[in-house]
Amino acid sequence: MEKRALGRTGLSIAPIVFGGNVFGWTADEKTSFQLLDAFFDAGFNTIDTADVYSAWVPGHEGGESETIIGKWLKTGSVARDKAIIVSKVGYDKGLKPQWIEQAVEASLRRLQTDYIDLYLAHKPDAETPIEETLATFTKLKEQGKVRAIGCSNYDAPELQAALDVSSKTGLARFDVVQPEYNLYTRERFEGPLADLSLKEDIGVINYYSLAAGFLTGKYRSKADTEGVARSYRVGDYVNARGLEILGAMDTIAAQTGAKLADIALAWLLRKQAVTAPIASATSLSQLESFKRATELKLTDDMVALLDKAGA
Repeated sequence: MEKRALGRTGLSIAPIVFGGNVFGWTADEKTSFQLLDAFFDAGFNTIDTADVYSAWVPGHEGGESETIIGKWLKTGSVARDKAIIVSKVGYDKGLKPQWIEQAVEASLRRLQTDYIDLYLAHKPDAETPIEETLATFTKLKEQGKVRAIGCSNYDAPELQAALDVSSKTGLARFDVVQPEYNLYTRERFEGPLADLSLKEDIGVINYYSLAAGFLTGKYRSKADTEGVARSYRVGDYVNARGLEILGAMDTIAAQTGAKLADIALAWLLRKQAVTAPIASATSLSQLESFKRATELKLTDDMVALLDKAGA
């Protein structure tokens, strides 16, 4: 399978990243192991997680996803140097140096590894000067605890400010950004942030690639979302604009025989600024969509139809 350079990190990643938020939530440990084995067997190599996954589940405290990934790594199913692990810090407690240093040690313990390939600031922290955060990340790189750093949920001005500090001080640079981006939610990435990513050679691994499952086509009315684990999000997309997007996808599905999830991912893979979209699966049949998406060749007319839908 083709590999793509992830910005300036030196990491080469397959075109789709597994979204590990489901591990310990909608996928139990046994299922998670099966999914990870199949994912790597298919030629993919990158897993995204965070220290807070899955704290939103009653009885969980965060770290459940990392723990399952760590147990899977220990099975030896895949050599550690063949798996690229992405984790994040700062969603719940900010990006103060002392917290980052505590959090990375906890993540390393849960992951049962001595390094994290890519460590991201989960969201901006207005309380902590970016210089302090970058200095701490730089220290972690020098110690070999992380190989590369980046940020999630930063807009263009926030990312530019961080890049400016790195340029002036020589501190480690955010070489990857993780924005929310999909066929429905475009404004958070398209425009200034996409332009900056291209200009500065920033790797892009976007999340919510399937809009919480909406872009699979399974949910076309509010009734369809009842009892769904992500109903609190997927219901936001069930409106006239969302249905217009599904209609365009239906047209392409009829022309190609592809499933809607394949089309949603293939559209992202055609975007110049995107390195690899993040997507989750809770069954082997869902996982098959990842491989199909990498093989689906959308024509320019198909991409234009999707671009126009819901615009």
